[in-house]
Amino acid sequence: MRRSLKIALLSFLFFISVPILYGQNFQNWHWKDNATDTIHGISLHKAYQLLATLPQKPSPIIIAVIDGGIDTNHIAFHHLLWTNKKEIPNNGIDDDHNGYVDDVHGWNFIGGKDGRNLNKAADEKTRIYHQFKNKFEQKNIDTNLLSAPEKRNYLIWKQAENEIQVSENDLANLQYVKMASNALKKMGGILLKELPDSNFTVQQLENFQPVGRVTLDTKMAYLRTIKILGIEAESTFPEIISDLEEYIESKEKAANAKGTPPQPVREDIIKDQYENFADKYYGNNDITGPNAKHGTHVAGLVASIPDSSWNVFNLYPPISIMGIRTVPDGDEYDKDVALAIRYAVDNGAKIINMSFGKSYSPQQAWVDSAIRYAAQKDVLLVHSAGNEFYDLDIKSVYPNAYSTIFKDTAQNVITVGASSDEKINGSLLTDFSNIGSKTVDVLSPGNKIYSTLPGKSNYGYLQGTSMASPIVSHIAAMIRSYYPQLSAIQVKQILMNSAWKPQDPQTKYTIPNRDTQKTLSEVTKTGGIVNAANALALAQIIQPLNTNSAEKKKTKKK
Repeated sequence: MRRSLKIALLSFLFFISVPILYGQNFQNWHWKDNATDTIHGISLHKAYQLLATLPQKPSPIIIAVIDGGIDTNHIAFHHLLWTNKKEIPNNGIDDDHNGYVDDVHGWNFIGGKDGRNLNKAADEKTRIYHQFKNKFEQKNIDTNLLSAPEKRNYLIWKQAENEIQVSENDLANLQYVKMASNALKKMGGILLKELPDSNFTVQQLENFQPVGRVTLDTKMAYLRTIKILGIEAESTFPEIISDLEEYIESKEKAANAKGTPPQPVREDIIKDQYENFADKYYGNNDITGPNAKHGTHVAGLVASIPDSSWNVFNLYPPISIMGIRTVPDGDEYDKDVALAIRYAVDNGAKIINMSFGKSYSPQQAWVDSAIRYAAQKDVLLVHSAGNEFYDLDIKSVYPNAYSTIFKDTAQNVITVGASSDEKINGSLLTDFSNIGSKTVDVLSPGNKIYSTLPGKSNYGYLQGTSMASPIVSHIAAMIRSYYPQLSAIQVKQILMNSAWKPQDPQTKYTIPNRDTQKTLSEVTKTGGIVNAANALALAQIIQPLNTNSAEKKKTKKK
């Protein structure tokens, strides 16, 4: 499932969020520096100042974005898309003989050969429940008589059966959101009798002076409703209605999941033999797909296109973004994820951004094997921690650095939680990011983050660990571009060891809308927030592993 929160507090509808300082300009707050700007960004400008002092030139670096699609027509990506030079565009021939026809800028593993695309899919829990329902439901199962694979399937099915139930609280929340959505539609209709632009935002509405009393009352009611829902002030009226309708649809689908088997969309569109991992040459070359909002935003953060006033374009690492469409609206499929990782590795990506995840992974072995294949090829995987406020030390989400199949932890995976700032939401922490003092490696800005959106030159805000992850991917790209001799594991260690930390590690920070406080060490392994300037400074003094190996060989010869 794509990991961003379009509506910040839908799980906590009866709490009003800490007011965001909309009047100030925090458009790219995540770039800022705490010492000079008093805001906990990643010190990107300071990092570029450091790059200006280096004698070496940057090396090209390919970053794969495994996501729901990238709008390749956005002006920001015109010179940033990876191009497969071995492939002749649009000739219908697999020129490089890799099994993927016309994969010029990447590949779409959730598309059909006829050009259609899978857009929405059921969550994995629902797929598992209905897959084994007839086999296990209302039957007296003695697990001692089951084979190891059958026992695993049964235990996963029982978990899915328990969790597929929808609570009364969730149903009440759903009804509340439906009422709020209908009310906002009606209020929008009244406001548009005086407002000249149907794409009005909260900020524009706040500055609007209505003529009529009814319109004034409607304006105040609209603003109160938006605040209660925790919706970003920069969202336009059509975006708000669209996001609410999407939320309602997904929750209604979840409410009906137990009694309604998922539609066979994969069989209809993709037509692969899903259980056969050797059947891997499916899909099409449309890396945009029908809904590229999430992936386009993520890709923009991976690129982290600098502000033109910085005058750092000659220092900008030569990044190429490889688009791999793998994540539908719903839960991704393990097979597609595994093949996407292998495709990225085989085509030269040195960093893979993975802003997605789910609570079930029935074909975990395929993904775990692909992650370890990437490790063998020295590829860093940057993975978002998730937005459910789970403690990942207790509850697993997938993909996961630790493999229950291989019984080891992949050292080339960095798991990223989302941080914020007091000026954004009143705290350094967010109320959505998954946490884990043993499993979440580091925090990165993920609240109210500005980046590219579908359209030739559209930009806007999203939030979630999905945004935190690509910010880390960009810092990793800076390191791997200017210090290509450093390994993926070394880059991960640099990112973790250079994180900004509070002077007093026992400082507790409020988690907004939740009755608790935590230290940064309680929510992440490093107890800190990634910092680009610190990371590059540390990279300068780290010896590459191959140099150390060469020195050892010389010593042995002596």
